[in-house]
Amino acid sequence: MKRLLLASVALLAAGCGHDYARSAAQIPVAPTIAAQPLPQVPNPPAPVAAAPAPQVAAAPAQASSRTDYSVPANWLCKPGTSNNPCEVNIDATIVKADGSTELQKYAGNPNAPIDCFYVYPTVSLDPFTQSDLVPGPEEFNVVKSQLARLGSQCRIFAPMYRQFSLGALRARMSGGAAVPTRGTPADAAADVDDAWAWYLANENKGRGVVILGHSQGSGQITRLIAAKVDGKPDQAKLVSAIVMGSTVQVPKGADVGGTFKSIPVCKTASQTGCVISFSSFRDNVPPSETAGFGLGRGETEAVCTNPAALGGGKATNPKAYWSTADKAWAKGKKIDTPFVMTPGLTTTECVREGNHHYLKVHFNADAADARIDDPATDVMAQGKPDPNWGLHLNDANIAMGDLVDVLGKQSAAWAKAHP
Repeated sequence: MKRLLLASVALLAAGCGHDYARSAAQIPVAPTIAAQPLPQVPNPPAPVAAAPAPQVAAAPAQASSRTDYSVPANWLCKPGTSNNPCEVNIDATIVKADGSTELQKYAGNPNAPIDCFYVYPTVSLDPFTQSDLVPGPEEFNVVKSQLARLGSQCRIFAPMYRQFSLGALRARMSGGAAVPTRGTPADAAADVDDAWAWYLANENKGRGVVILGHSQGSGQITRLIAAKVDGKPDQAKLVSAIVMGSTVQVPKGADVGGTFKSIPVCKTASQTGCVISFSSFRDNVPPSETAGFGLGRGETEAVCTNPAALGGGKATNPKAYWSTADKAWAKGKKIDTPFVMTPGLTTTECVREGNHHYLKVHFNADAADARIDDPATDVMAQGKPDPNWGLHLNDANIAMGDLVDVLGKQSAAWAKAHP
């Protein structure tokens, strides 16, 4: 029950974040949930939160204390650190349609030719408005689910940052008792900026870098890229930007412009210096008219790039990695690995429906086979999948194997262009 509640609170984060020095026209408006019992997701892989919402007025500018990122403890994941939560067991069991299984061992690559700079979503359980810089199980879980597998293609840098906490978000969304104030809303942005600056000055050394995040983390990297990378000298280092569970805008019919002025949408896996962005919904529960994820704005539309089919069209075998949790993935089979793969279970396609451009996910259920029909990872409200939220908690999981493949091809293209 505790995990269900935490996941529910995490989802409410999308409706209640902060706009860090960007206009409402450039940051996604997340769905708003009316006062009602907290929506729940059964057995989520980790409490993963949603994107910041611009409809909340930004706090007055205040000076923020600075975080020293030369201190290893201020990094959640960083090469060479002890007990690195991005260097853990993430083996997977492949569960085939006939119910048979196969073990897939994972191996990272400490000599990967490119880097990944990741900002995690709203997960902090700290009992204050802003989190501290001490990681807990919630931070460890989210990098295990969303990030660690990319370590086969890139060196991973993930700073701790003083994000707006889950408790504060829950209080704001539910009208409950406010949590004590600590710090200011500017602390999170200051930390992400300082971590990025430290990384560039001390670790980058001319290497290509992927900048990625989910939800509140995506809000932060969108702000960071727009302010410090797009059209700046450091854009030359950008292998790609991966903005999950949030919205990047482009003019209708164009691949560049809008949120980022000179960073185009990725169209092939070997293209570099481009952006991948998507929000996922079940095909039979499409986004409501008011759903903020994937929502266009007047003359612009949301970017949707399917990692399993960057050139467009339907992907019939995307490489999803699901948290094993306590589900019965195949009749009579016990799964001992932390993740499972389900080849052929899902079909994904970027579609335009109304004002939304989103990743449509179809589950190819077969009641006659021995495998699970559906991982049932929807955001639930009043006992039903919520069309405002879709499959938000599993945006990264649905695309994880394909993102690994894309980064491998982008890394090769980067190395070839930068001998």
